[in-house]
Parts: sequence; structure tokens; C-alpha cells
Amino acid sequence: MTFLDLPAVSSAQGTIRLPGSKSISNRILLLAALAWGETRVRDLLASDDTARMLDALKILGVAITQTGDNDYWVEGVGGRFPNKNADLFLGNAGTAFRSLTAVLALANGHYRLSGVARMHERPIGDLVDALRGLGADISYLGNEGFPPLEIKPAEIRADKVKVRGDVSSQFLTGLLMALPLVDKDVTIEVVGELISKPYVALTIAYMEKFGVKVESTAAQSYFVRGGQRYQSPGEIFVEGDASSASYFLAAGAIGGINGGAVRVEGVGKNSLQGDIRFAEALEKMGAQIMRGDNWITAVAPRLSRLRGVELDCNHIPDAAMTLAVVALFAEGVTTLKNIASWRVKETDRLAAMAIELKKLGVSVEEGADYLRITPPASPAELKPHIAIDTYDDHRMAMCFSLVSLAVPVRINEPECVAKTFPDYFERFAEVVK
Repeated sequence: MTFLDLPAVSSAQGTIRLPGSKSISNRILLLAALAWGETRVRDLLASDDTARMLDALKILGVAITQTGDNDYWVEGVGGRFPNKNADLFLGNAGTAFRSLTAVLALANGHYRLSGVARMHERPIGDLVDALRGLGADISYLGNEGFPPLEIKPAEIRADKVKVRGDVSSQFLTGLLMALPLVDKDVTIEVVGELISKPYVALTIAYMEKFGVKVESTAAQSYFVRGGQRYQSPGEIFVEGDASSASYFLAAGAIGGINGGAVRVEGVGKNSLQGDIRFAEALEKMGAQIMRGDNWITAVAPRLSRLRGVELDCNHIPDAAMTLAVVALFAEGVTTLKNIASWRVKETDRLAAMAIELKKLGVSVEEGADYLRITPPASPAELKPHIAIDTYDDHRMAMCFSLVSLAVPVRINEPECVAKTFPDYFERFAEVVK
């Protein structure tokens, strides 16, 4: 097993230019592929998840040319993929798997979609049910309700569809992005509480950048008018990743002492990404936060430690993981609520986080949809030199790097960060002292 030993550090200070957003990168790639015209995509995230989307689109017949380290030309296919028969391996990239399932179900071709073992454990039945409600022909090639999938040509008949919103917002995102291929008016009704609403708003905003408007006709109801076509905006930039910003802002909130500060660039106060609100959570814990159009800075509290909070994390499901480790540096109990979606991510993050926090000597209560963390009297009382298992989950590795702001820690299989942030540990080392 590979591992990385992080020495104990006492402060954090510096500036980090963020990699591109994973969520925005994969949305833009798919929209550019479906559009009429050529799109120049700037600042695309270089990661395993975006590589899976790029590979899939090329297999489907989309011409994509890399013109720089993070720049690409995408020649749109006008909603019709040239390759009507393809096998696609999508790793553990949920953003790619869910959106491509929806789009290909309406693309009048024969496709097989698979991924790594963990992807085959991540539920997709609610999306498949919704697509079947439209008339799509989708079969499970393994366990009912889970990938891998087979998609065959079908006649899309319905003009209304229901989809559950309480498992993953990616199901609604996939449907919204696919519906312009139907060429008829379609209404989507979301059943149950819609989690991660900011990600849906992000999808709608980027669809509009490509010329397709989504109307919200009532609470949790969305209407896509027929006859709309994706049209290239010519050039589009990928914003810095707000989820990745959380680790560095947390480092600043914990270790930005004696005038030190950590600043992230590439995302700012007007970002559409939901995880931008992670900074608000840090403020509630007592951190000092400053914001600009394209930057955010975090500094530790001036006269005290951070303080524990009780927080509904529905709007920041990924960044909330970072708060679980920040809680170790706070006075008082921290309770993170409404995080049931953690259980269907790259691993069961609720269980994994509880297990690894307990290794450090922390009192943790794990509920069906919450995590309650009681930190030690001082962060210095955390158990040192603990080996943290990462479960092939990039966010587990990055979150627990923050433990080194108190005690030495070992991160097992650190290469898992390649999913979204391949050089994370090198960048982290730039700001901790």
C-alpha cells in the first residue's frame, strides 16, 4: 500500500490558484459536444473524472483537440452523436455517468455504460425509472437499480416525467441536459426533497450559456420548451473549483494565525457553485473571511479558537466533509445534518468519516443523515501518526490532510486525489509551515 506521511505544522499562509471545477468542466464538455458550432473551452480541470468524459465523447465521435495544458477545441455534433454503437467505461465519475446515461437514452443509439466496482454500487434506478417514463429503453446488466447499463434506441413519447430528488441532484441534472434532444415540450416534476439545489442551478445557468432556457413553473417543477438547440458560445472559461477551495480556506481558518492568511484565486463572491457557501460555515465557526470577485481569503479567529456549530449541509454536501475535520480544531460539539447523500458517493462517506475520526481519539456519533463530532479539549491531544484510510475517495484524502495542522498524520493511498486534484499535496505543502 502506498502512503504519504505529513509532518505536524503550526501555521498556514499563502495564495493558491485553484484547478477548474469538476462539476463545471464535465457539464461544459457535454454541452459543447451537443451544441452546434465549435467551442473553445478554457481552464478545463485535468483529472480522472474529466478524462473519463473526454474519452467517452471521443468514442461517441466528437472531435476534441487539446490546444494547451487546460484548453480544448470541441466540435459540436448538433445533438447527434456520429457513433450509434459504443461501449463506454466511465470509472467512478458520477457526473459523467449520470449525465451521459440521460443523454444517450434519448440519442437513438445502442450503448453500454460501465465503471469501476464502486460505481456499480452507486444507485441509478431513480434516473432510469424517469427515463423509462419518457419511453427510453434501458436495461440493467448487473444488479437491478445499479450500473452497468445497456441503452437501446427508443421512441420518446411522454411530455411529463417524475424523478426523485433526495438521492442525487445529478439525476435531475442529467434529465435537464438531455431534454433538448427530444424536440418537444417536457415538464419534470421532482418528487421528495431536492438535495444539492445549487448544483441544479449551476446546470440551468450553463445550459443557458449554450442557448437553452429552463423554466421553473412551480416549486420543484421544471419545463424545457421543445425546439431549443444548444449553440456554442464560441469561448467559455471553467471557474475554479469551490469544493477544492474548502481545504485551503479551512487551512487558513485553522492555521492563519499571527497575521497569516490563505487566499484562493479562481472563485469569488459571485460564484454559482454551491460549495462557495463553505466560507459562510467557516464564518459561523468564527473564522475571518474576505471576498472579492475572483478570490476568497480565510484567517483564523483573532482572540479565540474556532467554535463548534450545528449546520444543515444540504447545500454543500462535498465541502461539508471538510467541516468534519475542521471540527477537530473547534471548541464545542459540531453537528453536520442532512448529509445522507454522503452514503452514495465515491464511498459511504458517513461511515468512512466516522471510522477515521475515531482513530484520532475523537468522539463521533454517526446517524442516518448526520455526524456529531466532539473534539478533544485541545487539537494537540489528537492521536499522532495515525494512518488514515482513504477508501479510494479523493475527498477523504484531502480532508484529513488538515489533521497535520495539529499532529503528524499518514494518508494511505494518496494518489486517489487524481480524481479531481492530482497535485493537491504539493499545493497543500505550499501554504503550511
